[in-house]
Amino acid sequence: MRPETSSTTSCTTSWLAAAAFAAAMAIGGGLVAAESAPDGENGRYSMAPIPEGVLRLDTRTGTVSTCSKNGAGWACYAVPDERTALDAEIGRLQAEVEKLKGQLAAGPTVSGKIDEALPKSDPLKKAEPRSAEGERKIEIPLPSDQDVDRVMSFLEKAWRRLIDMANRVQKDVSGKI
Repeated sequence: MRPETSSTTSCTTSWLAAAAFAAAMAIGGGLVAAESAPDGENGRYSMAPIPEGVLRLDTRTGTVSTCSKNGAGWACYAVPDERTALDAEIGRLQAEVEKLKGQLAAGPTVSGKIDEALPKSDPLKKAEPRSAEGERKIEIPLPSDQDVDRVMSFLEKAWRRLIDMANRVQKDVSGKI
């Protein structure tokens, strides 16, 4: 007897394969009823024609394959099962999360002195406004040339778009009168 989870996974895989099979049959020229298989095969495979060859559904495992004829004969290749790939990725990510949780629970792993004083000139620290002549005047740093160029470029593009739009409206209105 199979465990409940493999039965559920097998059922989900079979359902996905059946859905893919039905979609391929619809694309391949309409839904066609599958012919009954000989008793020797016990009805294991169901086939449907597609432009590239034949779509084969294994009714026991739910595997969908595309079969095509090449120079050496017929060759069947399994259609990738997205659910299997997604389950594998979910499992990998869950394992990574558990590993990271374990590292966090173990405590800090920083080596060296932690309570080190910051350097006197911190390049990431924003310049504070300077006060001159007591507390009355505050100097605000001016934008850089690069900031001014970016603003000017934006304004120029916006102005040109506005002029182009006005010209298009004028042409539309003059053409309808």
